[in-house]
Amino acid sequence: MIGYLEGKLLAKEEERILLLANQVGYEVLLPAIVMETLKTRTIGDTLSLYIYFQQTERQPKPVLIGFNSEIEKEFFQHFISVEAIGPLKAVKAMNIPISDIADAIESKDAGKLGQLKGVGNRTAQKIIATLSGKMAKFALLQSPMQKENGSVEKFSEQVLDVLVSQLGHKMPDAKEMITDAIKRNSNISTAEELFDEIYRGNAP
Repeated sequence: MIGYLEGKLLAKEEERILLLANQVGYEVLLPAIVMETLKTRTIGDTLSLYIYFQQTERQPKPVLIGFNSEIEKEFFQHFISVEAIGPLKAVKAMNIPISDIADAIESKDAGKLGQLKGVGNRTAQKIIATLSGKMAKFALLQSPMQKENGSVEKFSEQVLDVLVSQLGHKMPDAKEMITDAIKRNSNISTAEELFDEIYRGNAP
């Protein structure tokens, strides 16, 4: 099982790259949102990707799908749990930011999900039925540009809203959870990092 690769970029196509790692060239499929982050990368640049490895009896040829972070890969694994969405379809469908997809699922916006490549209204309804209530964490994901422009106050408000309105915590409790998380880890710089720290602190 391959879960992570780091190496040199040998080739870049519309939906895939060739990555040289330990003298082996790996063909890696990339969703559009991941490929977008590699626009400025050139041949010979070093890349690191989290890998979803797919190989089944029906599809014996291994397929590697790459992501910039573990949380992107985690979202992908949720996404392909939906009936009628396999890994290859999911790669094509992820053509808008994960936070937008997650927000559309939580708000039950089938029209927004219908903007995903290859997703019709029936599939959009299946996505909502399967994943609604599980996407709060992913709705907080930020693009690299958003991270640069982010502030603790701004993303703390986002997390507070999710904790109260979507996850049912009382406002005083939610504020205390955020304060404690920031005290434990002063290097938190994004909403998703704050969310992770909150639940790490509340884990039994």
